[in-house]
Amino acid sequence: MAEDFAKAVDDGIKLSKRIYFGKDRAVAPPKPPPPMDKSTAHLYLPTAPMVYAVIVDPAIVDNPDIPSYQPHVHGRCDPPALIPLQMNGIELEADCYLDTAFVRVSGSWRVHCVMGSKSCGCRIAIPMGEQGSLLGVEVDVSRKSYRTQLMYMENDDIEKAIPAYGGYLKANIFTLTIPQVDGGSILSIRISWSQKLVYRDNQFSLNVPFTFPDYVTPAGKKISKKEKIQLNVNVGTGSEVLCKTTSHPLKELRRHVGKLGFLYDSEVLSWSSTDLSFSYTVSSSDTHGAVFLQSPSMHDFDQREMFYIYLSPGNQQSRKVFRKDIVFVIDISGSMRGKPLDDTKNVLSAALSKLNPEDSFNIVAFNGEVYLFSTSMELASKETVEKAVEWININFIAGGGTNILLPLNKAIEMLSNARGSVPIIFLVTDGAVEDERHICDVMKKHLTDRKQESPRIYTFGIGSFCNHYFLRMLAMIGKGQYDAALDVDLVEVRLHRLFDKASSVILSNITFDTLEGLDEIEVYPAQIPDLSSESPLSVSGRYRGKFPHTIKAKGVLADLKNFIIDLKIHNAKDIPIDRVFAKEQIELLTAQAWLSENKQLEDMVVKMSIQTGVACEHTRMVVVEGEALNGQEVSEKSNPKKKKDPEKPKMILIDSFGVGFGNLKATAENIPPGSEEPKLPEAAEMFVRAASSCCGSIGKHCCCMCCIQCCSRMNDQCAIALTQLCSALACFGCFACCDLCCGGEDG
Repeated sequence: MAEDFAKAVDDGIKLSKRIYFGKDRAVAPPKPPPPMDKSTAHLYLPTAPMVYAVIVDPAIVDNPDIPSYQPHVHGRCDPPALIPLQMNGIELEADCYLDTAFVRVSGSWRVHCVMGSKSCGCRIAIPMGEQGSLLGVEVDVSRKSYRTQLMYMENDDIEKAIPAYGGYLKANIFTLTIPQVDGGSILSIRISWSQKLVYRDNQFSLNVPFTFPDYVTPAGKKISKKEKIQLNVNVGTGSEVLCKTTSHPLKELRRHVGKLGFLYDSEVLSWSSTDLSFSYTVSSSDTHGAVFLQSPSMHDFDQREMFYIYLSPGNQQSRKVFRKDIVFVIDISGSMRGKPLDDTKNVLSAALSKLNPEDSFNIVAFNGEVYLFSTSMELASKETVEKAVEWININFIAGGGTNILLPLNKAIEMLSNARGSVPIIFLVTDGAVEDERHICDVMKKHLTDRKQESPRIYTFGIGSFCNHYFLRMLAMIGKGQYDAALDVDLVEVRLHRLFDKASSVILSNITFDTLEGLDEIEVYPAQIPDLSSESPLSVSGRYRGKFPHTIKAKGVLADLKNFIIDLKIHNAKDIPIDRVFAKEQIELLTAQAWLSENKQLEDMVVKMSIQTGVACEHTRMVVVEGEALNGQEVSEKSNPKKKKDPEKPKMILIDSFGVGFGNLKATAENIPPGSEEPKLPEAAEMFVRAASSCCGSIGKHCCCMCCIQCCSRMNDQCAIALTQLCSALACFGCFACCDLCCGGEDG
């Protein structure tokens, strides 16, 4: 789908050459991007919030201010071309709290490429940063307003909503189409999303897509171009915050204990040509942490108190990590062929080379069968690692089905004699299996029955055919961590990162001893994972009762000594704790609801999703259409003369945001990841949508304009079939006429 989008943008840029801007240009026309092929397709994907005119009829492309002679264009654009709209202003505000950033972007774009008497759809594309989650979009244009809203999937209004093109173009790029925008109109758009801060070497980094191509710069000299960036950091404690790097000339506005504020505000000749990147560190050389408490708002459906605990590894570079006994359990089924398996092999080879000589490892490759590198654990000597890499290159050949329980049982058996180490199972798969709940039960029993150190289970999912909630649940049971690459291009980067976390554990068997005294408490995740030098640890939850004045975090260090630290309690007055942990809690609760098939947990997930704006598997996003005047919605009471068309749709349904609970059929058929990408609407689908939205029930009546628009989008085969049908009906009409005229007489 991303490649189709890039091709549509390429077509749109070529089509935009029809637009005449006159002599009043600020700069020379931007250099066109290179001809598109597979290697340059990424150049046409959005690298900042963008808006595109959706052009079906190329004849409407013209300057709405300076109509010019245009040669007649025959045919239609199928699929529609996408012309990038010119941007008149952009503002970005980012608030960084703990390990999460909330980003808000406000901008205005003009439909500069469509005749004033015509209209087109406008597609908004929103690229987001690390693990981005869209929170909302609001659009004002031509006395109309549009805003996104989450609704329960079983809500009756969902069935009445008009389906439209929208959803995730790639794992981090969301698209949304606004219908029927007049040429020359200005769209005022406000977008908000959350994303994770990247942590490395005791440094937090924020990266927001903010690179605009030349062709979105307005052509006129007199058009003001204002660019504004506001950045706020709040770590919630009294620790000193030090700014490390920044991509834009940010001016420091304020500096308080634990807080920083920056601003960049300028008139520019051309828009930002680089992403917004900012990094900072919290000064501390040793493991540290804090506890944040917050009371629920009066509108919160859950009136229990909230807490958030975090532990940070600090910046001690020489800190000792645990010795590792690790079993790599790698899916080599037929669907893994190509890039997923090649990238997994590269990461696995690199991971083996990073093991210390005292570490031990083994490799279990699986499809329908199980293939072992060795019958027992092997020390990670240079010679053994070289043999393992050679074995990987010979035996990692994609083919066969998927059986996950058998290799996991083998891995558990191999780690049964682990002593003085952190035993790890590292599972990588792209498929779903039928016995996933049974696998969770078996693993839970294995880990409960073990008297010695139980293995940590780290899981990694590739694509959307595997059940990511099964993998998340498996990791939670095993006190490990879960990650995924829905986009196959991200497999190598994210898999490297997960292995780095798994191989750098500095504190194990973590407990918070005073939490048990509360009247009622829920902790997410229920099994607290280990602390890695590559990532802070966060634990959140709800409780009733009086929270203790002090809380102790306990654990075991790599030298097997006990570790105890007192955590200071903070009242989080200016940190939105519920929004910071919302995404993580929703996904963990969804996994628990899936495993237990608990309807009450599912309802809780839905309420939390709608309350926080974070989409889940059981909610759908709709775009609610309204009227606006100077940014304010107009009610029917304030304008009683204006009657609303009862058949006019008020809600537009967006594709589901969820990754689903696995696809057994696709796994059985060995369909590779990436093949699940949806295609752009075909002509027949567009006809159904047009008929349902504009003409009501097609069985009752259908307007001529809809028929004309539909027929103009048909391909040749469909047009021939329709012509033959009409000819047949005409023949029946002739027979009826003859029967009427001749009275059924012979001759």
